[in-house]
Amino acid sequence: MTSTPLTGPHDLVEAAGHPHGGGNMKPHYDERLANEDLAPLRKQKWSSYNIFAFWMSDVHSVGGYVTAGSLFALGLQSWQVLVALIAGIVIVQVFANMVAKPSQKTGVPYPVINRVVFGIRGANIPAIIRGLIAIAWYGVQTFLAAESLNIIFLKFIPGSVALLDVSFAGLSALGWISYAILWTAQFLLFWNGMEVIRRFIDWAGPAVYVVMIVLAVYLVSQAGIQNISFTLSTTQLDFWASIPVMLGAIALVVSYFSGPMLNFGDFARYGKSFAAVKKGNFWGLPINFVFFSLLTVITASATVPVFGSLITDPIKTVERIDTPFAILLGGLTFVTATVGINIVANFISPAFDFSNVAPKKISWRAGGMIAAIGSTFLMPWNWYSNDDAIHYSLGVLGALIGPLFGILIAGYYITARQRVKVDAMFTMDATGPYWYRNGFNPNAVKAVIAAGVPTVAVAVFPKLFADLGMFDVSWISDYSWFIGCGLGYALFLLFERLDPRVPTFEGETEGISDGTSDAVEAPVEAEDLVLARTVPDVVTPVPGSGAVAPGAPAVLAQTAQDARTPEPGTASPLRRSTPENPREALA
Repeated sequence: MTSTPLTGPHDLVEAAGHPHGGGNMKPHYDERLANEDLAPLRKQKWSSYNIFAFWMSDVHSVGGYVTAGSLFALGLQSWQVLVALIAGIVIVQVFANMVAKPSQKTGVPYPVINRVVFGIRGANIPAIIRGLIAIAWYGVQTFLAAESLNIIFLKFIPGSVALLDVSFAGLSALGWISYAILWTAQFLLFWNGMEVIRRFIDWAGPAVYVVMIVLAVYLVSQAGIQNISFTLSTTQLDFWASIPVMLGAIALVVSYFSGPMLNFGDFARYGKSFAAVKKGNFWGLPINFVFFSLLTVITASATVPVFGSLITDPIKTVERIDTPFAILLGGLTFVTATVGINIVANFISPAFDFSNVAPKKISWRAGGMIAAIGSTFLMPWNWYSNDDAIHYSLGVLGALIGPLFGILIAGYYITARQRVKVDAMFTMDATGPYWYRNGFNPNAVKAVIAAGVPTVAVAVFPKLFADLGMFDVSWISDYSWFIGCGLGYALFLLFERLDPRVPTFEGETEGISDGTSDAVEAPVEAEDLVLARTVPDVVTPVPGSGAVAPGAPAVLAQTAQDARTPEPGTASPLRRSTPENPREALA
């Protein structure tokens, strides 16, 4: 283990994902595969609240508000919507836990753990696909946040209305100003690293809740509680007609979260334990999303008696209140909410994904710069309002999220049996276990193609047929994620059965991350032994108490003082002593 960060000028001042030395860059790691942002973390310290706050930021946005509100306008009864909400979000929770485990156990981000399944070079296939999707939606979310900021300018600076008459590249001068402000603010937040982002999302999620509750209470008081309905549709479906609509609602919930769910390992890797990640997912997904959805429908329902029409856009709701303080507070709140989801869903992912392509030249920061600049050149304001443009461009890429998810889950849980040789993910040695064929696992590549082609067809062609007046089976597109996930999972296992490639390292323990065992072990390296000889006997944590006890061995005291934590996913004779954060106390 080395304390000297093996980074260079390409890392743009320091590793942005964590402080200097945060990534355990071992001397034998190939610079074509590793930098401090991609290497296994030395410390994993995010609590369940940090994961909970991550999901709050992902849910509390204009898009989340509209999505939740739309479920209550499908003609379903209230209890049916609630069942669909719970079923959909529980599916998301289960899948998020599954994709979180390999990254949390090994301490590496989503593109790196894919090297186990796709191969050292093949991992760039899912990384680039996910990165391109994130770039497009990063621009869209920034544009939506800018629209919120426009309202504030128009309310408090009346002269700014003249800027709406001047436009460039399809966007008004005021739109450009707001977009530039939001673009810069997000970039500065990202530039300061993952810890600053963590603190921001820890604050942003609860802050949005406070304003949403205040908005709901105000509107209900104006409308009268007797006028609040949990059904926003003017028509009601009978029971049998409602069944496919309920299934579509479940699919909508899963599809909405499919992007951040796929690369959730980018965040789960920071979790101090897998148990903490699962706890955060429980509070952040089913509990948080159902409560937010109920708050949304109450607010939207109150707009009918208060304003005379149903308003499902929270920005327009705040604008209609026409109180300067409400517009300022509401506008800034939803700007904050949109920035939060943009950072966690569309900035972090391409940062790691593009860094994975060329770690020596592209750091985490540089990857984020590529995403931010690229999103502007896509000019999302010109195509976001065009349903066809979204469907036929992002629909193709989005349809591949399901197959990529299915292949990763099949590869890690079934073929690799949750056993990963961590250091082998960072070597270009042609004899390495993850080199496969020229750095690509042919089974994974074939599975992407074989599952991706029909999934893209399911996502794209039904709408094309309907638009041409041929026949309408567009409902099947709602299930493209499930179809892709199932095909990717099944086809990868089939190809692996016919031609096994992924190693399981049966009988080996050294350097192996074993996800089937709760015990995480770390080798006592030479540097740790030096520390043990030089640090006096002081204190060590008492398991589960947060207190300390005198007279413990010096090496444990050094660990208790946070000078070193075990490398994620490696083996050692030392056993964990606290169930909540076993990497911070060894006994």
